[in-house]
Amino acid sequence: MTATQVVDLAIIGSGSGNAIPDDRFADKTLAIFEEGVYGGTCLNVGCIPTKMFVYASEVAEIATHGARLGVHSKVDSVDWPGIVERVFGRIDPLSQGGKEYRVDRCENITVYDSHVEFDGRDDDGRYRLVTRDGDTVLADEVVLAAGSRAVIPQIIADSGVTYYTNNDVMRLPELPERLIIVGSGYIAAEFAHVFGALGSHVSIIARGPGLLRKQDADISNRFTQVAREKWDVRLETTITEAEDLPDGGVRVGLSDGATLEADVLLIATGRQPNGDRLNLDSVGIELDDEGRVRCDQHGRTAARGVWTLGDVSSPYQLKHVANHEQRVVQANLLKGWDATDLDAFDHRYVPAAVFTHPQIAAVGLTEDEAREAGHDIAVKVQAYGDVAYGWAMEDTTGFCKLIAERGTGRLLGAHLIGPQAPTVIQPVIQAMHFGQTAHELARGQYWIHPAMPEVLENAILGLDI
Repeated sequence: MTATQVVDLAIIGSGSGNAIPDDRFADKTLAIFEEGVYGGTCLNVGCIPTKMFVYASEVAEIATHGARLGVHSKVDSVDWPGIVERVFGRIDPLSQGGKEYRVDRCENITVYDSHVEFDGRDDDGRYRLVTRDGDTVLADEVVLAAGSRAVIPQIIADSGVTYYTNNDVMRLPELPERLIIVGSGYIAAEFAHVFGALGSHVSIIARGPGLLRKQDADISNRFTQVAREKWDVRLETTITEAEDLPDGGVRVGLSDGATLEADVLLIATGRQPNGDRLNLDSVGIELDDEGRVRCDQHGRTAARGVWTLGDVSSPYQLKHVANHEQRVVQANLLKGWDATDLDAFDHRYVPAAVFTHPQIAAVGLTEDEAREAGHDIAVKVQAYGDVAYGWAMEDTTGFCKLIAERGTGRLLGAHLIGPQAPTVIQPVIQAMHFGQTAHELARGQYWIHPAMPEVLENAILGLDI
């Protein structure tokens, strides 16, 4: 039986949007819509499970290459089903528990397990939201936190071939002997590491001339070089045909005339916002050229009372950005649409990391971006192997690249590739946010010796500013 419910606030998406209702919303009625697994992408099919797989792969990677340190170790076997169970044996209860908490313990919140779309407004100006199951919710205010989904190339969609995305590849029943990955970004790089280190033969199909091309050019070039030594990387190549094989597996034809066969085909060609699935036109909300919901710095859309956050509207498809935007929208909901002191998104220095091997981290401008912006810059590249801890690890590929403004010493960007990169970069993120100069960062504190962050310290000291 379908029903109509009237609420103060509706939230579309249970990722970061699920964190909005706290004790301060206890006097309001709410509806949360989630057509997928409760808790959103990060918890269920993104950041958290992938990093749990990455850690297992790091253990295998270290064991495989221990001989250069005088440790003759190897990976005897990989219990793929055991790894899957370890990961999702912890993730699935968290997701289910989060949903049960909202359903069983939050009397003012109704959870709808269905896709939902706008259907204009009612006579009282409330937003009409209609679920695929036929239920209708009338809401005074709405938060769009609907996230994003995997992009599937048309050639793959039209072929009917069996493929996987990050949504389901981590639940494969067995480790594939051969894996084809289509894509060259962070999702492709992380899964190449996961499956490659655990024993799969990995082929990467990249339409561009390098991998991770959104990174600083030096980082992209170094990673592409390292990747080609480990995996079968096909650059400037596209898939022209794809089909399932009679006995299982897939075959793909490539633009260079080659043919590849594998047990599993993984599509990792990026993600697109879900705003196009919400019938936003019916309430006057537009999407930009990238398909993102348009909003101002406070999270307000063109429709009064409709707010937005996360992948559906943000140019940064990152969980820590979605969480930041959630806190801003949450504060503004409590202040009110017309408040003069609304909180604002802070997207000045958004860091990001790629948990592949070697690890990568970045914040701020690339060298090319800094030059194009007209900055007078100093650049320093410091090799991991030139500091004590990197030397101890026998690291030969990692480096730290810093970009600063001459004269002022203002840090404009940091780009690292190598062990612990997402951890090592944190002092620069902090310095940029709080306005510390390169000199203040380098000499205003102790740096533990010998530890990996010394690669950052030495890079700062090497800047000609």
